[in-house]
Amino acid sequence: MTGQFLNSPTPQPERVLRLARETLDIEAAAVLGLKTRLGTAFVSAVEMMLQVGGRVVVMGMGKSGHIGRKIAATLASTGTPAMFVHPAEASHGDLGMIKSSDLVLAISNSGESEELIAILPVLKRMGAPLIAMTGGPDSTLARYADIFLDCAVEKEACPLNLAPTASTTAQLALGDALAVALLDARGFAAEDFARSHPGGALGRKLLTHVGDVMRSGARVPMVGPQASFSELMREMSSKGLGAAAIVDAQAGVLGIFTDGDLRRLVEKGADLRAMTAQQVMHPEPITIAVDALAVEAAELMELRRVTSVLVLDAAGLLCGALNSNDLMRAKVI
Repeated sequence: MTGQFLNSPTPQPERVLRLARETLDIEAAAVLGLKTRLGTAFVSAVEMMLQVGGRVVVMGMGKSGHIGRKIAATLASTGTPAMFVHPAEASHGDLGMIKSSDLVLAISNSGESEELIAILPVLKRMGAPLIAMTGGPDSTLARYADIFLDCAVEKEACPLNLAPTASTTAQLALGDALAVALLDARGFAAEDFARSHPGGALGRKLLTHVGDVMRSGARVPMVGPQASFSELMREMSSKGLGAAAIVDAQAGVLGIFTDGDLRRLVEKGADLRAMTAQQVMHPEPITIAVDALAVEAAELMELRRVTSVLVLDAAGLLCGALNSNDLMRAKVI
């Protein structure tokens, strides 16, 4: 193995860059070439996929199969129930995964993939609608299909014109075009996308509420208005928020005292030991509703240039507190 690496040819930089640029040109041309061939068949395919009562079952062999898996995943994450079924496995039992209420999206550049062609008669007898995505308009797959989507390319980017390159890029782009048209037709919104991606950044931003990440109960630093300055500082230190709420007997918020307020009072030389919480508090604390999105709390902190906010319930009473560290732990920011 070592000798193989030692004797490997040295790439010529100019040739490497030329081939890379030619590849990108060929694949870009393949994708742009699809635009002129989009028409009523594409619209009919979208309408049929919208009307299907079951799932969109994507099938393909080899590199088309890899593309098919990605198309199925994209459809599923944008509001169109979909799954991938391998044609060869379908012949050995996996056809049972497909129902007459499903729709099959079959992908093959030639339209003559043996494993795919072998199950077409079964799919037709089953009654599942068939959309073909192929570069062979006269192929067996195209003839069997209810709708034919032309994804032919002039040539592959491979210098030998053999390895699937431009053809798979065209398939992927056409699959994305279907997914985008479908999500728009369904009225699929950012909130819907977030629900299918709860672990992603968008999901956290659109699904996480203040109440999910705030400190509550005994973790919220709070004192009454007549509490001594020493009591106020002990409450702040023990809860680690960098602030404390001053509340009345019903948990109505009267004010807030923060680390910044402490620094400013020290700079003024105030006799803090003789003061009460009400005397040192800031009377207009920044608050947010418990059912607000956590990302709104982050935006509020940034806008007001603070690191913590108090959280109010529907009655306007204190129910929690939140700082930037809480938001970072929840990966909202």
